[in-house]
Amino acid sequence: MDRNPSGKGGIDYVLWGDNGNPLALVETKRTKKTAEIGQQQAKLYADCLEQKFGQRPLIFYSNGYQTYLWDDYTYPPREIQGFLKKDELERLIFRRKNRKKLHLVPVNNDIFNRSYQTEAIRQITEAFSQNIRKALLVMATGTGKTRTSIALIDLLKRANWVNRVLFLADREALVTQAFRAFKSHLPQANIIDLTKSKTSQAITANIVVSTYPTMFNRLNDMGDKERMFGVGHFDLIIVDEAHRSIYQKYQTLFDYFDGLLVGLTATPRNEVHRDTYRIFELESGVPTFAYELDDAIKDGYLVPPQGINVPFKFLRTGVKYTELSPEEQEEYEAKFYDEEKDTLPNKIDSTALNRWLFNENSIDQALDILMEFGLKVEGGDKLGKTIIFARNHEHAEFIVQRFNKNYRHYKGHFARVIDSHDP
Repeated sequence: MDRNPSGKGGIDYVLWGDNGNPLALVETKRTKKTAEIGQQQAKLYADCLEQKFGQRPLIFYSNGYQTYLWDDYTYPPREIQGFLKKDELERLIFRRKNRKKLHLVPVNNDIFNRSYQTEAIRQITEAFSQNIRKALLVMATGTGKTRTSIALIDLLKRANWVNRVLFLADREALVTQAFRAFKSHLPQANIIDLTKSKTSQAITANIVVSTYPTMFNRLNDMGDKERMFGVGHFDLIIVDEAHRSIYQKYQTLFDYFDGLLVGLTATPRNEVHRDTYRIFELESGVPTFAYELDDAIKDGYLVPPQGINVPFKFLRTGVKYTELSPEEQEEYEAKFYDEEKDTLPNKIDSTALNRWLFNENSIDQALDILMEFGLKVEGGDKLGKTIIFARNHEHAEFIVQRFNKNYRHYKGHFARVIDSHDP
């Protein structure tokens, strides 16, 4: 062997399959040395095992702190968070001979029929075919990110590239929505909503749909026991609404699983934080594929927003006492008169007014305008789905309180707060 005059050497560990062929070998080094120092030696051992058994093993090398996996049939070495389980190793070996060339596998047009969705999948599969393991899709809200991800999963499964998939979203409502979509378009797949299931039920599932905290907690609740989800359990991880705050909070979750990674976001490409591009190993501002609001409007899939004039200019520009009507001056005095200093400011700027947004009258007026001029459904009798952007969580809660008070006939079911406080 190279670097060994005798041509002999001892392999630290070999992991064998039931058929007597080597699945993987492990080359270990002392902790005071780098793990990479064992790479070449491990390769030589793999050469020998392949020559003897006709099957090249997967290569691991580690110093106890860092562990690398090298499947030199397909990818360069990559750092992983642990060793793969037997069935996970067997899947990787199986794919060497059985995975198909992705450009030869057709997209299932029964799942969608829009050309940009096909292009999105082709851009991802082209990246995967070039041994790139991460992809980021930027697609405007309403253009079918979930449907696109379902079609991607379908194609990769038919091509023998993936078997187990993890779909992550940041809220239970989105998980439920995605779960229903998966059930509808992939009826033959074993799909589990982890937020409503035991971990043991999810182990055999083809597709696991979960919130970030649910999966994070399931991994950490095992204590000293072996984790039921191994490092290589999932072949593909799809991250819904991929943005910087998610990775800041759950970075260890993405580091733990060794699978292909696809991020979905509706944030315009120029507004996606550079840290998100860095996580996906992409140049800032250059996602794998982008189909943004202007594209969807031009193609006729979405309509542009239309503004209306509302009597809230003062929230943007501030307000001057001298420009108010007598009734408004009376309210102004009640709100902003400083009894201790016996002063009344001549003007209130927009920043100060925004701190005053908890004023019941202001919120009630805004809600009245929304209910009168907002887009209607059901023959014009009901307000359609609407988003109200609040200043913060407390402001949002206050808006809902005012809505429920003013529109009692909806019995508290019409408006709700959806933000990071939502489970």
